[in-house]
Amino acid sequence: MIIDTTEVQDINSFSGLESLKEVYGILWILVPILILVLGITISVLAIVWLEREISAGIQQRIGPEYAGPFGVLQALADGTKLLFKENLIPSRGDIRLFSIGPSISVISILISYSVIPFGYNFVLSDFNIGVFLWIAISSIAPIGLLMSGYGSNNKYSFLGGLRAAAQSISYEIPLTLCVLSISLLSNSLSTVDIVDAQSKYGFWGWNLWRQPMGFIVFLISSLAECERLPFDLPEAEEELVAGYQTEYSGIRFGLFYVASYLNLLISSLFVTVLYLGGSNISIPYIFVSEFFEINKTYGVFGTTIDLFITLAKTYFFLFVSIITRWSLPRLRMDQLLNLGWKFLLPISLGNLLLTTSSQLFSL
Repeated sequence: MIIDTTEVQDINSFSGLESLKEVYGILWILVPILILVLGITISVLAIVWLEREISAGIQQRIGPEYAGPFGVLQALADGTKLLFKENLIPSRGDIRLFSIGPSISVISILISYSVIPFGYNFVLSDFNIGVFLWIAISSIAPIGLLMSGYGSNNKYSFLGGLRAAAQSISYEIPLTLCVLSISLLSNSLSTVDIVDAQSKYGFWGWNLWRQPMGFIVFLISSLAECERLPFDLPEAEEELVAGYQTEYSGIRFGLFYVASYLNLLISSLFVTVLYLGGSNISIPYIFVSEFFEINKTYGVFGTTIDLFITLAKTYFFLFVSIITRWSLPRLRMDQLLNLGWKFLLPISLGNLLLTTSSQLFSL
Protein backbone atom coordinates (compact mmCIF):
# COMPACT_ATOMS: atom_id res chain seq x y z
CA MET A 1 0.00 0.00 0.00
CA ILE A 2 1.35 3.38 -1.03
CA ILE A 3 0.72 6.34 1.35
CA ASP A 4 0.82 9.81 -0.11
CA THR A 5 3.25 12.09 1.77
CA THR A 6 0.88 15.06 1.46
CA GLU A 7 -1.82 13.10 3.34
CA VAL A 8 0.67 12.31 6.12
CA GLN A 9 1.57 16.00 6.37
CA ASP A 10 -2.11 16.96 6.54
CA ILE A 11 -2.71 14.42 9.32
CA ASN A 12 0.30 15.69 11.28
CA SER A 13 -0.74 19.31 10.90
CA PHE A 14 -4.31 18.47 11.99
CA SER A 15 -3.09 16.60 15.07
CA GLY A 16 -0.78 19.48 15.92
CA LEU A 17 -3.67 21.91 15.58
CA GLU A 18 -5.81 19.77 17.88
CA SER A 19 -3.05 19.64 20.49
CA LEU A 20 -2.70 23.43 20.34
CA LYS A 21 -6.45 23.75 20.89
CA GLU A 22 -6.21 21.50 23.94
CA VAL A 23 -3.35 23.57 25.37
CA TYR A 24 -5.30 26.75 24.67
CA GLY A 25 -8.35 25.30 26.41
CA ILE A 26 -6.32 24.38 29.50
CA LEU A 27 -4.76 27.85 29.62
CA TRP A 28 -8.19 29.46 29.23
CA ILE A 29 -9.33 27.53 32.32
CA LEU A 30 -6.23 28.39 34.37
CA VAL A 31 -6.07 32.11 33.55
CA PRO A 32 -9.24 33.11 35.50
CA ILE A 33 -8.09 31.04 38.46
CA LEU A 34 -4.65 32.69 38.45
CA ILE A 35 -6.22 36.15 38.14
CA LEU A 36 -8.52 35.40 41.10
CA VAL A 37 -5.62 34.12 43.24
CA LEU A 38 -3.53 37.19 42.34
CA GLY A 39 -6.40 39.53 43.23
CA ILE A 40 -6.98 37.73 46.53
CA THR A 41 -3.28 37.98 47.40
CA ILE A 42 -3.21 41.72 46.71
CA SER A 43 -6.39 42.17 48.75
CA VAL A 44 -4.88 40.34 51.74
CA LEU A 45 -1.79 42.56 51.60
CA ALA A 46 -4.06 45.61 51.48
CA ILE A 47 -6.10 44.39 54.47
CA VAL A 48 -2.95 43.82 56.56
CA TRP A 49 -1.74 47.33 55.76
CA LEU A 50 -5.16 48.84 56.53
CA GLU A 51 -5.38 47.03 59.85
CA ARG A 52 -1.96 48.29 60.90
CA GLU A 53 -2.73 51.85 59.89
CA ILE A 54 -6.19 51.92 61.49
CA SER A 55 -4.97 50.29 64.71
CA ALA A 56 -2.10 52.79 64.85
CA GLY A 57 -4.57 55.66 64.47
CA ILE A 58 -6.82 54.29 67.22
CA GLN A 59 -3.88 53.86 69.60
CA GLN A 60 -2.31 57.22 68.63
CA ARG A 61 0.96 55.76 67.42
CA ILE A 62 2.91 55.59 64.17
CA GLY A 63 2.11 52.65 61.92
CA PRO A 64 4.33 51.10 59.22
CA GLU A 65 6.09 53.82 57.24
CA TYR A 66 9.48 52.59 56.01
CA ALA A 67 8.80 49.58 53.72
CA GLY A 68 7.54 51.29 50.57
CA PRO A 69 5.52 54.52 50.35
CA PHE A 70 3.37 54.88 53.48
CA GLY A 71 4.54 51.40 54.52
CA VAL A 72 2.41 49.60 51.92
CA LEU A 73 5.09 46.93 51.40
CA GLN A 74 5.40 46.04 55.09
CA ALA A 75 3.17 42.97 54.78
CA LEU A 76 5.17 41.78 51.77
CA ALA A 77 8.40 42.25 53.73
CA ASP A 78 7.00 40.24 56.65
CA GLY A 79 5.91 37.46 54.30
CA THR A 80 9.36 37.33 52.72
CA LYS A 81 10.95 37.12 56.17
CA LEU A 82 8.69 34.22 57.17
CA LEU A 83 9.43 32.46 53.88
CA PHE A 84 13.16 32.33 54.62
CA LYS A 85 12.92 31.56 58.34
CA GLU A 86 13.69 28.07 59.58
CA ASN A 87 10.73 25.69 59.85
CA LEU A 88 10.87 23.94 63.22
CA ILE A 89 9.09 20.61 63.69
CA PRO A 90 8.42 19.08 67.15
CA SER A 91 10.60 16.01 67.59
CA ARG A 92 7.82 13.94 69.18
CA GLY A 93 4.92 15.35 67.19
CA ASP A 94 3.06 13.86 64.26
CA ILE A 95 4.96 15.31 61.30
CA ARG A 96 2.23 14.56 58.75
CA LEU A 97 -0.58 16.19 60.72
CA PHE A 98 1.71 19.06 61.72
CA SER A 99 2.56 19.79 58.07
CA ILE A 100 -0.87 19.25 56.49
CA GLY A 101 -2.89 21.28 59.02
CA PRO A 102 -1.98 24.82 57.78
CA SER A 103 -2.47 23.81 54.14
CA ILE A 104 -6.00 22.51 54.83
CA SER A 105 -6.93 25.79 56.52
CA VAL A 106 -5.77 27.88 53.54
CA ILE A 107 -7.03 25.65 50.70
CA SER A 108 -10.51 25.23 52.18
CA ILE A 109 -10.92 29.01 52.31
CA LEU A 110 -9.44 29.64 48.85
CA ILE A 111 -11.96 27.29 47.21
CA SER A 112 -14.81 29.35 48.67
CA TYR A 113 -13.87 32.32 46.46
CA SER A 114 -14.98 30.40 43.36
CA VAL A 115 -18.69 31.06 44.07
CA ILE A 116 -18.42 34.82 44.74
CA PRO A 117 -20.09 36.94 42.00
CA PHE A 118 -17.83 39.99 41.75
CA GLY A 119 -20.00 41.48 39.01
CA TYR A 120 -22.63 40.84 36.35
CA ASN A 121 -21.73 37.38 34.92
CA PHE A 122 -18.32 37.76 36.60
CA VAL A 123 -18.08 34.61 38.74
CA LEU A 124 -15.71 31.68 38.51
CA SER A 125 -18.33 28.95 39.15
CA ASP A 126 -22.07 29.55 39.34
CA PHE A 127 -23.22 26.49 41.29
CA ASN A 128 -26.86 25.88 42.11
CA ILE A 129 -25.83 25.34 45.75
CA GLY A 130 -23.18 28.06 45.94
CA VAL A 131 -23.88 29.33 49.46
CA PHE A 132 -24.08 25.87 50.99
CA LEU A 133 -20.92 24.89 49.13
CA TRP A 134 -19.18 27.75 50.95
CA ILE A 135 -20.51 26.57 54.30
CA ALA A 136 -19.51 22.96 53.61
CA ILE A 137 -15.99 23.86 52.51
CA SER A 138 -15.42 26.38 55.31
CA SER A 139 -16.39 23.66 57.81
CA ILE A 140 -13.22 21.80 56.82
CA ALA A 141 -10.94 24.56 58.17
CA PRO A 142 -11.40 23.64 61.89
CA ILE A 143 -10.24 20.11 61.03
CA GLY A 144 -6.93 21.62 59.95
CA LEU A 145 -6.68 23.51 63.24
CA LEU A 146 -7.38 20.32 65.21
CA MET A 147 -4.76 18.45 63.19
CA SER A 148 -2.24 21.21 63.88
CA GLY A 149 -2.90 21.23 67.61
CA TYR A 150 -2.82 17.44 67.92
CA GLY A 151 0.23 17.05 65.68
CA SER A 152 2.23 19.56 67.74
CA ASN A 153 2.33 17.18 70.75
CA ASN A 154 1.71 20.18 73.00
CA LYS A 155 -1.20 20.27 75.44
CA TYR A 156 -1.60 24.03 75.03
CA SER A 157 -1.72 23.72 71.23
CA PHE A 158 -4.20 20.86 71.48
CA LEU A 159 -6.37 22.89 73.86
CA GLY A 160 -6.30 25.77 71.36
CA GLY A 161 -7.37 23.42 68.57
CA LEU A 162 -10.25 22.10 70.68
CA ARG A 163 -11.37 25.63 71.45
CA ALA A 164 -11.24 26.51 67.75
CA ALA A 165 -13.41 23.49 66.87
CA ALA A 166 -15.92 24.26 69.66
CA GLN A 167 -16.15 27.89 68.60
CA SER A 168 -16.59 27.00 64.92
CA ILE A 169 -19.38 24.51 65.64
CA SER A 170 -21.14 26.97 67.96
CA TYR A 171 -21.32 29.76 65.39
CA GLU A 172 -21.56 27.69 62.20
CA ILE A 173 -25.16 26.71 63.00
CA PRO A 174 -26.60 30.26 63.42
CA LEU A 175 -24.68 31.36 60.33
CA THR A 176 -26.14 28.49 58.29
CA LEU A 177 -29.67 29.27 59.48
CA CYS A 178 -29.24 32.90 58.36
CA VAL A 179 -28.04 31.72 54.93
CA LEU A 180 -31.05 29.40 54.70
CA SER A 181 -33.38 32.34 55.39
CA ILE A 182 -31.78 34.32 52.56
CA SER A 183 -32.13 31.32 50.25
CA LEU A 184 -35.85 31.09 51.06
CA LEU A 185 -36.34 34.76 50.24
CA SER A 186 -34.45 34.41 46.95
CA ASN A 187 -35.88 30.96 46.07
CA SER A 188 -32.36 29.84 45.18
CA LEU A 189 -29.08 28.67 46.69
CA SER A 190 -27.01 30.25 43.92
CA THR A 191 -25.07 33.37 44.87
CA VAL A 192 -25.74 34.86 41.43
CA ASP A 193 -29.51 34.36 41.81
CA ILE A 194 -29.42 35.89 45.29
CA VAL A 195 -27.77 39.04 43.92
CA ASP A 196 -30.23 39.20 41.00
CA ALA A 197 -33.20 38.83 43.36
CA GLN A 198 -32.04 41.89 45.32
CA SER A 199 -31.50 43.99 42.19
CA LYS A 200 -35.17 43.88 41.16
CA TYR A 201 -36.26 46.53 43.66
CA GLY A 202 -33.15 48.66 43.86
CA PHE A 203 -31.81 49.92 47.16
CA TRP A 204 -34.90 48.86 49.13
CA GLY A 205 -34.66 45.34 47.74
CA TRP A 206 -31.49 44.56 49.68
CA ASN A 207 -31.87 41.73 52.15
CA LEU A 208 -30.48 44.05 54.82
CA TRP A 209 -33.95 45.62 55.16
CA ARG A 210 -35.83 42.34 54.83
CA GLN A 211 -33.61 40.41 57.26
CA PRO A 212 -32.24 42.91 59.84
CA MET A 213 -31.95 40.36 62.66
CA GLY A 214 -30.41 37.82 60.31
CA PHE A 215 -27.89 40.43 59.21
CA ILE A 216 -26.78 41.10 62.80
CA VAL A 217 -26.54 37.39 63.64
CA PHE A 218 -24.64 36.68 60.41
CA LEU A 219 -22.19 39.53 61.09
CA ILE A 220 -21.47 38.35 64.66
CA SER A 221 -21.17 34.70 63.58
CA SER A 222 -18.81 35.56 60.74
CA LEU A 223 -16.54 37.46 63.15
CA ALA A 224 -16.51 34.44 65.45
CA GLU A 225 -15.76 32.13 62.50
CA CYS A 226 -12.77 34.33 61.61
CA GLU A 227 -11.56 34.20 65.24
CA ARG A 228 -11.43 37.97 65.43
CA LEU A 229 -11.62 39.95 68.63
CA PRO A 230 -13.66 39.67 70.78
CA PHE A 231 -13.82 36.01 69.64
CA ASP A 232 -10.11 35.14 69.33
CA LEU A 233 -9.93 32.70 72.26
CA PRO A 234 -8.34 29.82 70.24
CA GLU A 235 -5.21 31.95 69.80
CA ALA A 236 -5.37 34.20 72.85
CA GLU A 237 -1.75 34.88 73.82
CA GLU A 238 -2.51 35.57 77.47
CA GLU A 239 -4.16 32.20 78.09
CA LEU A 240 -2.80 29.69 75.60
CA VAL A 241 0.58 30.98 74.41
CA ALA A 242 -0.83 31.53 70.87
CA GLY A 243 -3.00 28.40 70.93
CA TYR A 244 -2.69 25.91 68.08
CA GLN A 245 0.08 28.04 66.52
CA THR A 246 2.47 27.64 69.45
CA GLU A 247 4.91 25.21 67.80
CA TYR A 248 4.80 26.77 64.34
CA SER A 249 7.42 28.97 62.73
CA GLY A 250 8.42 30.19 59.29
CA ILE A 251 6.08 29.83 56.35
CA ARG A 252 3.78 27.40 58.20
CA PHE A 253 3.02 30.09 60.75
CA GLY A 254 2.57 32.50 57.84
CA LEU A 255 -0.10 30.21 56.34
CA PHE A 256 -2.19 30.51 59.51
CA TYR A 257 -1.76 34.27 59.38
CA VAL A 258 -2.85 34.38 55.73
CA ALA A 259 -5.79 32.02 56.41
CA SER A 260 -7.22 34.36 59.05
CA TYR A 261 -7.25 37.30 56.63
CA LEU A 262 -8.53 35.16 53.76
CA ASN A 263 -11.41 34.08 56.00
CA LEU A 264 -12.11 37.67 57.00
CA LEU A 265 -12.20 38.75 53.33
CA ILE A 266 -14.52 35.92 52.23
CA SER A 267 -16.87 36.65 55.17
CA SER A 268 -17.08 40.33 54.20
CA LEU A 269 -17.71 39.36 50.57
CA PHE A 270 -20.58 37.10 51.61
CA VAL A 271 -22.07 39.86 53.76
CA THR A 272 -22.02 42.03 50.63
CA VAL A 273 -23.50 39.34 48.40
CA LEU A 274 -26.20 38.10 50.78
CA TYR A 275 -27.36 41.36 52.36
CA LEU A 276 -26.14 44.36 50.34
CA GLY A 277 -27.03 43.42 46.78
CA GLY A 278 -23.53 42.45 45.66
CA SER A 279 -22.44 44.61 42.72
CA ASN A 280 -25.72 46.59 42.53
CA ILE A 281 -25.26 50.21 43.55
CA SER A 282 -28.88 51.53 43.39
CA ILE A 283 -28.50 54.44 45.87
CA PRO A 284 -31.10 55.61 45.05
CA TYR A 285 -31.73 53.43 42.04
CA ILE A 286 -34.24 55.79 40.39
CA PHE A 287 -31.48 58.37 39.78
CA VAL A 288 -28.47 56.30 38.84
CA SER A 289 -29.97 53.22 37.21
CA GLU A 290 -29.85 54.80 33.76
CA PHE A 291 -26.15 55.53 34.13
CA PHE A 292 -25.23 52.10 35.42
CA GLU A 293 -27.21 50.35 32.67
CA ILE A 294 -24.03 50.84 30.67
CA ASN A 295 -22.56 47.76 32.37
CA LYS A 296 -24.87 45.51 30.37
CA THR A 297 -23.57 46.97 27.10
CA TYR A 298 -19.88 47.59 27.63
CA GLY A 299 -18.39 44.42 29.07
CA VAL A 300 -15.01 45.55 30.42
CA PHE A 301 -16.21 48.94 31.67
CA GLY A 302 -19.30 47.45 33.29
CA THR A 303 -17.32 44.63 34.93
CA THR A 304 -14.87 47.19 36.33
CA ILE A 305 -17.72 49.21 37.83
CA ASP A 306 -19.31 46.08 39.32
CA LEU A 307 -15.97 45.00 40.80
CA PHE A 308 -15.39 48.44 42.31
CA ILE A 309 -18.88 48.51 43.89
CA THR A 310 -18.48 45.01 45.35
CA LEU A 311 -15.05 45.78 46.82
CA ALA A 312 -16.23 49.13 48.20
CA LYS A 313 -19.01 47.43 50.18
CA THR A 314 -16.64 44.64 51.23
CA TYR A 315 -13.95 46.97 52.51
CA PHE A 316 -16.54 48.90 54.50
CA PHE A 317 -17.26 45.74 56.50
CA LEU A 318 -13.55 45.05 56.75
CA PHE A 319 -13.21 48.50 58.31
CA VAL A 320 -16.00 47.63 60.78
CA SER A 321 -14.22 44.37 61.68
CA ILE A 322 -10.92 46.15 62.26
CA ILE A 323 -12.56 48.82 64.42
CA THR A 324 -14.30 46.08 66.42
CA ARG A 325 -11.02 44.26 67.02
CA TRP A 326 -9.33 47.31 68.49
CA SER A 327 -12.33 48.56 70.49
CA LEU A 328 -13.94 45.62 72.34
CA PRO A 329 -12.46 43.44 75.09
CA ARG A 330 -12.09 39.68 74.73
CA LEU A 331 -14.86 37.38 75.96
CA ARG A 332 -14.37 34.44 78.28
CA MET A 333 -14.87 30.96 76.84
CA ASP A 334 -18.15 30.42 78.71
CA GLN A 335 -19.44 33.81 77.54
CA LEU A 336 -18.51 32.99 73.98
CA LEU A 337 -20.34 29.65 73.97
CA ASN A 338 -23.35 31.11 75.79
CA LEU A 339 -23.65 33.83 73.17
CA GLY A 340 -23.64 31.27 70.38
CA TRP A 341 -25.95 28.62 71.86
CA LYS A 342 -28.28 30.62 74.12
CA PHE A 343 -28.75 33.81 72.08
CA LEU A 344 -27.72 33.61 68.43
CA LEU A 345 -29.11 30.12 67.81
CA PRO A 346 -32.66 30.89 69.11
CA ILE A 347 -32.69 34.24 67.28
CA SER A 348 -31.62 32.65 63.99
CA LEU A 349 -34.21 29.87 64.42
CA GLY A 350 -36.93 32.43 65.07
CA ASN A 351 -35.80 34.44 62.05
CA LEU A 352 -35.97 31.31 59.89
CA LEU A 353 -39.47 30.51 61.20
CA LEU A 354 -40.71 34.02 60.42
CA THR A 355 -39.17 33.89 56.95
CA THR A 356 -40.75 30.51 56.22
CA SER A 357 -44.15 31.71 57.45
CA SER A 358 -44.03 34.86 55.33
CA GLN A 359 -43.08 32.86 52.26
CA LEU A 360 -45.95 30.43 52.84
CA PHE A 361 -48.50 33.22 53.30
CA SER A 362 -47.28 34.95 50.14
CA LEU A 363 -48.04 31.89 48.00
